[in-house]
Amino acid sequence: MPREFPLEKVRNIGLTAHIDAGKTTTTERILFYTGRLHRMGEVHDGAATMDWMAQEQERGITITSAATTCQWKDNRINIIDTPGHVDFTMEVERSLRVLDGAVVIFCAKGGVEPQSETVWRQADRYRIPRLAFINKMDTVGADFFRVVQMMEDRLGTRPVPVQMPVGAESEFSGIIDLVEMQTTFYDDELGKTSHLEDVPENLADEAMALRNKTLETLAEYDDELMNLYLEEEEIPLELIRRVLRKATIANQVVPVFCGSAYRNQGVQLLLDGVINYLPSPNEVPAIRGVDLRDGTEKIRKPSDDEPLAALAFKIQTDPYVGKLAFFRVYSGIMKAGTYVYNANQDRRERISRIVRLHANHREDVDEVYAGEIAAAVGLKNVSTGDSLCDEDNPIVLESIEVPEPVISVAIEPKTQADEEKLSKSLRSLADEDPTFRISYDEETGQTIIEGMGELHLEIITDRLLREFNVGANVGRPQVAFKETITKEAVGEVRYVRQTGGRGQYGHVKLEIEPLEPGSGFEFEDKITGGVIPREFISHVERGVKQALDTGAVAGYPTLDLRVRLVDGSYHPVDSSDIAFQVAGSLAVKKAIAEADPIILEPVMKVEVVVPADYLGDVLDNLNARRGQVSDLEQTESARLIRAVVPLSEMFGYATVLRSMTQGRATYTMQFLEYRPAPKSVSERVVSRTGTSE
Repeated sequence: MPREFPLEKVRNIGLTAHIDAGKTTTTERILFYTGRLHRMGEVHDGAATMDWMAQEQERGITITSAATTCQWKDNRINIIDTPGHVDFTMEVERSLRVLDGAVVIFCAKGGVEPQSETVWRQADRYRIPRLAFINKMDTVGADFFRVVQMMEDRLGTRPVPVQMPVGAESEFSGIIDLVEMQTTFYDDELGKTSHLEDVPENLADEAMALRNKTLETLAEYDDELMNLYLEEEEIPLELIRRVLRKATIANQVVPVFCGSAYRNQGVQLLLDGVINYLPSPNEVPAIRGVDLRDGTEKIRKPSDDEPLAALAFKIQTDPYVGKLAFFRVYSGIMKAGTYVYNANQDRRERISRIVRLHANHREDVDEVYAGEIAAAVGLKNVSTGDSLCDEDNPIVLESIEVPEPVISVAIEPKTQADEEKLSKSLRSLADEDPTFRISYDEETGQTIIEGMGELHLEIITDRLLREFNVGANVGRPQVAFKETITKEAVGEVRYVRQTGGRGQYGHVKLEIEPLEPGSGFEFEDKITGGVIPREFISHVERGVKQALDTGAVAGYPTLDLRVRLVDGSYHPVDSSDIAFQVAGSLAVKKAIAEADPIILEPVMKVEVVVPADYLGDVLDNLNARRGQVSDLEQTESARLIRAVVPLSEMFGYATVLRSMTQGRATYTMQFLEYRPAPKSVSERVVSRTGTSE
């Protein structure tokens, strides 16, 4: 079957934003105007197409990223609608990894909110070109120019307005195109018919000033436009669009659109912007990876003629078809009924079916071409971040960065019948979500689940009951503490066991030193002269990693340290893999005990929006929670408090804040970093775990 759309007519985009900025509502309108839907569902009614999970419909929030495909003006647009809540940030991370462009939606009233900054940084990391859509221009407090300024101040980007609103709040009535200097007014409530007029006289000067500012910015990126602008000559519209597209794809500017998705205004113009200014797959850098055969770097161009290279970016358990693997094809063609090579797992796997996605509905296709996003049925051993490729041309693509969980709870089955179902269901959920971890506490016999926040674990336990029909009792949330060292130390262990016949011998000397926060773990091999044979060194590292999983202070994982293997010895007969693994484990434990280990606690970036009447009470409460207030901002109707607070002090904060402010204050919280815990907290943690230095 020939390719339906040429590569230059394909757009892979994501919609990202802070919670409640209107992502899902905007996606719903896009699907309606592109003909994928015949009626629009609303988030608040629990009827939005992309929020198909029961938990999403009840809470009115997006929990899992949903993919869909639509057509606009002879172009195919593959869309991923991502969550806005910080607990589901991994859904945004893995979606951005495979996208070529993004539409970042801002609330015209709230502006750049905490999760807006997080998704912006994620997009920066993958160098994804963006458009900005300032939504909710019809709401009370809407201010287009304030949001544009906030983008510049808080995100450090160069916003270039290509539109401006006619009025705001209840007076919002149309959208001025600053490129063509025409105004779109909508004729019906569904926004399907509209007409063009000249710019209203009372806004003509303001619109022209904003247009000149936009042209001044674009002139920096093109000599021809610069000359015409300086000579005050007419600049062709095609040149403006071409320079704007070039600067957007190069991540130098961000075109800014506006409208009200809920009122059906501005979405078609945003779709035009996606086609005009965001890149097709052949306009982004070619994907890089490592050739498994010789370790060299390889490039795969976005072409159907190249060898197959695809990335599995999301796993979903489907009650009807089993495991569904979402993937992006970077090069080559993937065909149903054929075998692919999973380079990460070193396995051949058969793709029984390929489906195009439309939220939780799907349609079968025979093949998927370079630049496309789809899902496969039949891949039994695939995980998030695995590379799927041609077996004769194996390549491992850069995987997806997974944030560490910060909160844990104990979980146990309600009945004997639930016991076996629980472990199987938890494994299925862990396959879907890399930020969800399962472990087993040997001392208490409990199963421990870890996640990104209270809501994350609440959704997991809710899904266990509804989707998997497993009854479970869940304990109180616990903070996922970590440990680290504060000084350098040396650990040397000679592991010798003689039990008749062949013995065990492993001798290891290690040096350890602290690293900068957030550095993780590094292992350096400094062995010279073959005092430890090459084949044993990887086993020393394995033993070290195992030991770091249970720290010396309270049994929490140890991080942010470098371990250097400097010396040792071996026995020609008695040395073995296991002997050096045990020696590495014991040596690093010995060194850590001498390196003044400490406990680290997760601290959160908290933003509270509170009416001025309650400001003092909220500040006092944050101080009592060991919070450090970093900024206090005055908005038109409220105060915005920015603070850093330890996660352990934030449990139950939503209830306290509601009762303290009669339900008028709101807050958002996201993980910032791990910091040394105060002595009182460390002592409490140690006494609770029963571990001591």
